Amino acid sequence: MKLASILDNSMIKGKRLCMQEILEVKINKANLKRVNLNESDFNRANLIGADLIEANLKESYFKGVNFREANLYGANLEGANLKEANLREANLKGADLRETNLIGIDLREANLRKANLDGANLEGANFEGADLNWAILRGANLSKSDLAWTNFTGANLEWADLIRGKPQGN
Repeated sequence: MKLASILDNSMIKGKRLCMQEILEVKINKANLKRVNLNESDFNRANLIGADLIEANLKESYFKGVNFREANLYGANLEGANLKEANLREANLKGADLRETNLIGIDLREANLRKANLDGANLEGANFEGADLNWAILRGANLSKSDLAWTNFTGANLEWADLIRGKPQGN
């Protein structure tokens, strides 16, 4: 089933819409709190400022999606594909991003406090100014990533790959 439309300022709170194909849809500032969209396809969708608090987005496809300033506090994105997505200034505090594809993602100034990025692929990600306090990055691939001005206080970087990453201040 395809869902392709404009849902600006919509409220789809707590609904179950899993296994959807939501292509190039514009859902700016929509209330999607606790929505179940696992295994959905959001290819190139626009979710600027969307409220996805505690949403289930497990194993969904978000290639090139614009999540700028979106609220993904406590969201489940385990196993999702967010390759080349824009999460600049997004709130991902406490989000589950285990085993997630985040290659080339824009996380500048994003809040990733206490986020679980265990085993995530963050190759070439831009973390400039991001907050990763107490985040779990165990076994994560951070190679070729821009880590300038990123806060890793208390973060678990055990077995993380930081080779060829751009260090803070460079």
